[in-house]
Amino acid sequence: MDLLQPKVRVLAYYLPQFHPIPENDLWWGKGFTEWTNVGKATPLFQGHYQPKVPADLGYYDLRVPETRIEQARLAAQYGIHGFCYWHYWFGNRKQLLERPFNEVVSSGEPDFPFCLAWANESWKGFDHGLKNRKVLIEQTYGGEKDYTEHFYSVLPAFLDKRYIKRNGCPLFTIYFPQNIPDCKAFVDLWQTLAQKNGLPGIFFIGLSLHTDEQTLASMQKLGMNAITTVRLEDFYGKLTHRVSLGQKIKNKLTGNVLPPRAFEYKDTMKYFYNSLDADRNIYPTIISGWDHSPRTGLEGLIMYNYTPELFKEHTSQMLSLLNGRDDEDSFVFLKSWNEWAEGNYMEPDLKYGHQFLQALKEAIDNYKK
Repeated sequence: MDLLQPKVRVLAYYLPQFHPIPENDLWWGKGFTEWTNVGKATPLFQGHYQPKVPADLGYYDLRVPETRIEQARLAAQYGIHGFCYWHYWFGNRKQLLERPFNEVVSSGEPDFPFCLAWANESWKGFDHGLKNRKVLIEQTYGGEKDYTEHFYSVLPAFLDKRYIKRNGCPLFTIYFPQNIPDCKAFVDLWQTLAQKNGLPGIFFIGLSLHTDEQTLASMQKLGMNAITTVRLEDFYGKLTHRVSLGQKIKNKLTGNVLPPRAFEYKDTMKYFYNSLDADRNIYPTIISGWDHSPRTGLEGLIMYNYTPELFKEHTSQMLSLLNGRDDEDSFVFLKSWNEWAEGNYMEPDLKYGHQFLQALKEAIDNYKK
């Protein structure tokens, strides 16, 4: 008997960092956006692809609606079902980078599916390109009053016809569910508020950097309906010793010096999933490259020799995990649409143009066949 083959719904994480805000002016200097880190990047070793220069869309500003419309057009053309916008709520009504998404909701454009992912973590300077490791803004949790205000701030989006749902319930991803001190109370409150406002509930997805039986059980206790995995670190312990030894030999022979956290993409991609990801309650994540050096220099995680051919192979592996699921659980996350300073993007650049987008589309089309 053939396995049930569901439709594919690829949801690409979307970073709303590409426009100036007062806080960024204060922390990094007047006019800072993520393009500042992208533009100042330099090669750290022979063959290191930096800087990465955007092609079709240029160094855009997300306050411009035509840019947002063109992004959606490109994504849809190459098989992406919708954007999953990173959402920043730090407690006590404090938000950052909310303008692009709010304008998408209020304007009705682009007419392209979307959902939200709550990036519930404090911002630290080093992680975002500063030399210090001080906390720039702290993530707080204010209990029932704060959680209620948070819910009503996103309710207009939940009620939008474009919002992505599972069995009528809006998808809402949480980056670190375990960091919410009373997570189950938060989830229960939002489920109650959703039903009071005409929704059958919220479909909560917890993001996990690792997946094992214990993690799955703990997420369920926190009230998560599903898990999405981003295993960027799973390979690190397994590869570090072998790769470090190989790099020392290669460096001696070639005179090239690779940073300690530089790995070939072909060596890392086999660790981006495991057998547990075939579970219908786990939504796999496609990793579209990685190079954190524009933000953190030599200390950043770098995956080099990342090619469209390898990305297509990796994407095909992740899509195969959907076999046997029904359409309601056919979600695959894509990290990411536009995380340029992490080398983690699908938008066209000057070197590869549309090749990675084409690789994604071919992998999706082949899976459907």
